[in-house]
Amino acid sequence: MNDSERDSQSGQVLLVEDNNGIAEMVGEFLERRGYSVDYAGDGVSGLHLAITGGYDVIVLDLMLPGMDGLEVCRKFRGEAKKATPVLMLTARDTLEDKLAGLDAGADDYLVKPFEPRELEARIRALIRRERRQVSNEVYQVGDLTLDTGTFRINRAGEDLQVSPIGLKLLGILMRESPRVVSRHDIEREIWGDTLPDSDTLRSHLYNLRRVVDKPYHRPLLHTIHSAGYRIADIDAEAATERAQA
Repeated sequence: MNDSERDSQSGQVLLVEDNNGIAEMVGEFLERRGYSVDYAGDGVSGLHLAITGGYDVIVLDLMLPGMDGLEVCRKFRGEAKKATPVLMLTARDTLEDKLAGLDAGADDYLVKPFEPRELEARIRALIRRERRQVSNEVYQVGDLTLDTGTFRINRAGEDLQVSPIGLKLLGILMRESPRVVSRHDIEREIWGDTLPDSDTLRSHLYNLRRVVDKPYHRPLLHTIHSAGYRIADIDAEAATERAQA
Protein backbone atom coordinates (compact mmCIF):
# COMPACT_ATOMS: atom_id res chain seq x y z
CA MET A 1 0.00 0.00 0.00
CA ASN A 2 1.45 3.38 -1.01
CA ASP A 3 1.19 6.58 1.05
CA SER A 4 -1.68 8.09 -0.98
CA GLU A 5 -3.76 4.92 -0.61
CA ARG A 6 -3.01 4.82 3.11
CA ASP A 7 -3.99 8.45 3.64
CA SER A 8 -7.32 7.93 1.86
CA GLN A 9 -8.34 5.25 4.32
CA SER A 10 -9.25 5.33 7.98
CA GLY A 11 -6.33 3.03 8.74
CA GLN A 12 -4.80 -0.38 8.17
CA VAL A 13 -5.84 -3.00 10.72
CA LEU A 14 -4.60 -6.52 11.39
CA LEU A 15 -7.29 -8.71 12.96
CA VAL A 16 -5.98 -11.87 14.67
CA GLU A 17 -9.08 -13.91 15.57
CA ASP A 18 -9.77 -17.65 15.25
CA ASN A 19 -13.56 -17.33 15.39
CA ASN A 20 -14.61 -17.03 11.75
CA GLY A 21 -17.99 -15.50 12.61
CA ILE A 22 -16.45 -12.73 14.71
CA ALA A 23 -13.69 -12.16 12.15
CA GLU A 24 -16.15 -11.78 9.28
CA MET A 25 -18.43 -9.49 11.27
CA VAL A 26 -15.58 -7.23 12.41
CA GLY A 27 -13.84 -7.24 9.02
CA GLU A 28 -16.97 -6.31 7.09
CA PHE A 29 -17.89 -3.57 9.55
CA LEU A 30 -14.43 -1.99 9.51
CA GLU A 31 -14.15 -2.16 5.73
CA ARG A 32 -17.49 -0.35 5.42
CA ARG A 33 -16.02 2.32 7.67
CA GLY A 34 -13.04 2.81 5.36
CA TYR A 35 -10.41 0.60 6.97
CA SER A 36 -8.17 -1.88 5.18
CA VAL A 37 -8.30 -5.17 7.13
CA ASP A 38 -5.93 -8.13 7.00
CA TYR A 39 -6.77 -11.33 8.85
CA ALA A 40 -4.94 -14.15 10.63
CA GLY A 41 -6.64 -17.11 12.30
CA ASP A 42 -3.82 -18.24 14.62
CA GLY A 43 -1.09 -16.74 16.75
CA VAL A 44 1.92 -17.75 14.67
CA SER A 45 0.50 -16.31 11.44
CA GLY A 46 -0.70 -13.25 13.31
CA LEU A 47 2.74 -12.55 14.76
CA HIS A 48 4.37 -12.87 11.33
CA LEU A 49 1.91 -10.43 9.75
CA ALA A 50 2.16 -8.04 12.69
CA ILE A 51 5.94 -7.83 12.36
CA THR A 52 6.07 -7.53 8.57
CA GLY A 53 2.84 -5.69 7.71
CA GLY A 54 3.23 -2.10 8.92
CA TYR A 55 -0.28 -1.79 10.40
CA ASP A 56 -1.83 1.15 12.22
CA VAL A 57 -3.51 -1.08 14.82
CA ILE A 58 -3.48 -4.78 15.68
CA VAL A 59 -6.70 -6.28 17.07
CA LEU A 60 -5.55 -9.41 18.88
CA ASP A 61 -7.72 -12.12 20.42
CA LEU A 62 -6.46 -13.52 23.71
CA MET A 63 -7.33 -17.16 23.04
CA LEU A 64 -5.68 -18.37 19.82
CA PRO A 65 -4.46 -21.72 18.48
CA GLY A 66 -0.72 -22.25 18.14
CA MET A 67 0.30 -19.24 20.24
CA ASP A 68 -2.04 -17.31 22.51
CA GLY A 69 -2.50 -13.55 22.34
CA LEU A 70 -0.36 -12.84 25.41
CA GLU A 71 2.62 -14.65 23.89
CA VAL A 72 2.08 -12.97 20.52
CA CYS A 73 2.05 -9.57 22.20
CA ARG A 74 5.11 -10.32 24.34
CA LYS A 75 7.12 -11.43 21.30
CA PHE A 76 5.89 -8.48 19.24
CA ARG A 77 7.00 -6.02 21.91
CA GLY A 78 10.02 -7.77 23.40
CA GLU A 79 11.66 -9.56 20.47
CA ALA A 80 10.48 -7.60 17.44
CA LYS A 81 10.62 -4.26 19.35
CA LYS A 82 7.45 -3.02 17.61
CA ALA A 83 5.37 -0.15 19.02
CA THR A 84 2.23 -0.54 16.88
CA PRO A 85 -0.88 -0.12 19.08
CA VAL A 86 -2.42 -3.44 20.16
CA LEU A 87 -6.08 -3.79 21.15
CA MET A 88 -6.65 -7.11 22.87
CA LEU A 89 -9.98 -8.97 22.74
CA THR A 90 -10.81 -11.13 25.74
CA ALA A 91 -13.78 -13.11 27.00
CA ARG A 92 -12.49 -12.77 30.58
CA ASP A 93 -13.36 -9.63 32.50
CA THR A 94 -11.22 -9.98 35.64
CA LEU A 95 -8.66 -7.39 36.70
CA GLU A 96 -5.95 -10.07 36.69
CA ASP A 97 -6.62 -10.92 33.04
CA LYS A 98 -6.60 -7.25 32.08
CA LEU A 99 -3.32 -6.70 33.93
CA ALA A 100 -1.81 -9.71 32.15
CA GLY A 101 -2.75 -8.25 28.76
CA LEU A 102 -1.41 -4.79 29.58
CA ASP A 103 1.75 -6.30 31.07
CA ALA A 104 2.32 -8.22 27.83
CA GLY A 105 2.27 -4.91 25.96
CA ALA A 106 -1.37 -4.34 24.96
CA ASP A 107 -2.53 -0.72 24.82
CA ASP A 108 -6.23 -1.37 25.37
CA TYR A 109 -8.65 -4.26 25.72
CA LEU A 110 -12.25 -4.98 24.88
CA VAL A 111 -14.36 -7.67 26.52
CA LYS A 112 -16.46 -10.02 24.39
CA PRO A 113 -19.23 -9.73 23.42
CA PHE A 114 -18.76 -6.20 22.11
CA GLU A 115 -20.47 -3.78 19.77
CA PRO A 116 -18.57 -3.22 16.49
CA ARG A 117 -19.07 0.53 16.93
CA GLU A 118 -17.19 0.47 20.23
CA LEU A 119 -14.36 -1.55 18.68
CA GLU A 120 -14.12 0.94 15.81
CA ALA A 121 -14.13 3.88 18.23
CA ARG A 122 -11.25 2.37 20.20
CA ILE A 123 -9.31 1.64 17.02
CA ARG A 124 -9.86 5.21 15.85
CA ALA A 125 -8.62 6.59 19.18
CA LEU A 126 -5.47 4.46 19.06
CA ILE A 127 -4.70 5.54 15.50
CA ARG A 128 -5.32 9.19 16.33
CA ARG A 129 -3.01 8.98 19.32
CA GLU A 130 -0.29 7.21 17.34
CA ARG A 131 -0.37 9.72 14.48
CA ARG A 132 -0.28 12.74 16.75
CA GLN A 133 2.98 14.63 16.40
CA VAL A 134 5.20 14.50 19.48
CA SER A 135 7.63 17.31 20.23
CA ASN A 136 11.26 16.33 20.74
CA GLU A 137 11.92 17.15 24.38
CA VAL A 138 13.82 15.59 27.25
CA TYR A 139 12.02 15.55 30.61
CA GLN A 140 13.84 14.88 33.87
CA VAL A 141 12.50 14.31 37.37
CA GLY A 142 15.08 13.21 39.92
CA ASP A 143 17.14 10.42 38.33
CA LEU A 144 14.39 9.60 35.80
CA THR A 145 14.61 10.94 32.24
CA LEU A 146 12.39 10.60 29.17
CA ASP A 147 13.50 11.58 25.67
CA THR A 148 10.30 12.11 23.65
CA GLY A 149 12.24 12.05 20.39
CA THR A 150 13.85 8.63 20.86
CA PHE A 151 11.31 7.30 23.42
CA ARG A 152 14.23 6.38 25.66
CA ILE A 153 13.45 6.08 29.36
CA ASN A 154 16.32 5.93 31.83
CA ARG A 155 16.49 5.84 35.59
CA ALA A 156 19.72 5.80 37.57
CA GLY A 157 21.66 4.90 34.44
CA GLU A 158 19.41 1.98 33.50
CA ASP A 159 17.23 1.96 30.37
CA LEU A 160 13.60 1.02 31.06
CA GLN A 161 10.93 -0.48 28.81
CA VAL A 162 7.23 0.35 29.12
CA SER A 163 4.19 -0.17 26.89
CA PRO A 164 3.18 2.54 24.38
CA ILE A 165 0.35 3.68 26.66
CA GLY A 166 2.76 3.62 29.60
CA LEU A 167 5.10 5.82 27.59
CA LYS A 168 2.30 8.28 26.87
CA LEU A 169 1.24 8.28 30.52
CA LEU A 170 4.80 8.85 31.69
CA GLY A 171 5.20 11.70 29.21
CA ILE A 172 2.08 13.46 30.48
CA LEU A 173 3.11 13.19 34.13
CA MET A 174 6.73 14.22 33.53
CA ARG A 175 5.70 17.12 31.29
CA GLU A 176 3.43 18.46 34.04
CA SER A 177 5.73 17.63 36.99
CA PRO A 178 5.45 18.46 39.82
CA ARG A 179 1.82 19.41 39.17
CA VAL A 180 -0.94 16.91 40.00
CA VAL A 181 -2.77 15.71 36.89
CA SER A 182 -6.37 14.56 37.33
CA ARG A 183 -7.55 11.16 36.22
CA HIS A 184 -10.01 12.85 33.84
CA ASP A 185 -7.30 14.93 32.16
CA ILE A 186 -5.04 11.91 31.72
CA GLU A 187 -7.81 9.78 30.22
CA ARG A 188 -8.90 12.54 27.85
CA GLU A 189 -5.38 13.12 26.56
CA ILE A 190 -4.65 9.42 26.00
CA TRP A 191 -8.02 8.10 24.82
CA GLY A 192 -9.87 11.19 23.67
CA ASP A 193 -13.66 10.93 23.79
CA THR A 194 -13.64 7.10 23.89
CA LEU A 195 -12.93 6.69 27.58
CA PRO A 196 -11.92 3.24 28.91
CA ASP A 197 -13.48 1.48 31.88
CA SER A 198 -12.33 2.34 35.39
CA ASP A 199 -9.69 -0.42 35.55
CA THR A 200 -7.70 0.62 32.49
CA LEU A 201 -5.83 3.68 33.76
CA ARG A 202 -5.28 2.05 37.15
CA SER A 203 -3.81 -1.02 35.43
CA HIS A 204 -1.45 1.07 33.31
CA LEU A 205 -0.35 3.04 36.39
CA TYR A 206 0.28 -0.21 38.26
CA ASN A 207 2.51 -1.48 35.46
CA LEU A 208 4.27 1.87 35.08
CA ARG A 209 4.97 2.10 38.81
CA ARG A 210 6.35 -1.43 38.79
CA VAL A 211 8.93 -0.43 36.14
CA VAL A 212 9.94 3.09 37.16
CA ASP A 213 9.62 2.85 40.98
CA LYS A 214 9.64 -0.66 42.44
CA PRO A 215 13.32 -1.50 41.74
CA TYR A 216 14.52 1.81 43.23
CA HIS A 217 14.90 3.11 46.75
CA ARG A 218 12.50 6.05 46.51
CA PRO A 219 9.23 6.41 44.58
CA LEU A 220 8.63 9.16 42.02
CA LEU A 221 5.09 8.27 40.93
CA HIS A 222 2.55 9.37 43.52
CA THR A 223 -1.21 8.97 43.86
CA ILE A 224 -2.85 12.06 45.36
CA HIS A 225 -6.13 10.98 46.94
CA SER A 226 -9.21 12.52 45.28
CA ALA A 227 -6.97 14.70 43.08
CA GLY A 228 -4.99 12.59 40.61
CA TYR A 229 -1.39 11.60 40.03
CA ARG A 230 1.99 13.23 39.77
CA ILE A 231 5.64 12.43 39.25
CA ALA A 232 7.90 14.30 41.64
CA ASP A 233 11.10 13.91 43.63
CA ILE A 234 9.65 14.59 47.07
CA ASP A 235 13.02 14.39 48.83
CA ALA A 236 14.44 17.08 46.52
CA GLU A 237 11.35 19.24 47.02
CA ALA A 238 11.68 18.94 50.80
CA ALA A 239 15.36 19.85 50.66
CA THR A 240 14.57 22.93 48.57
CA GLU A 241 11.86 24.01 50.99
CA ARG A 242 14.22 23.63 53.97
CA ALA A 243 16.89 25.67 52.21
CA GLN A 244 14.38 28.45 51.46
CA ALA A 245 12.96 28.49 55.01
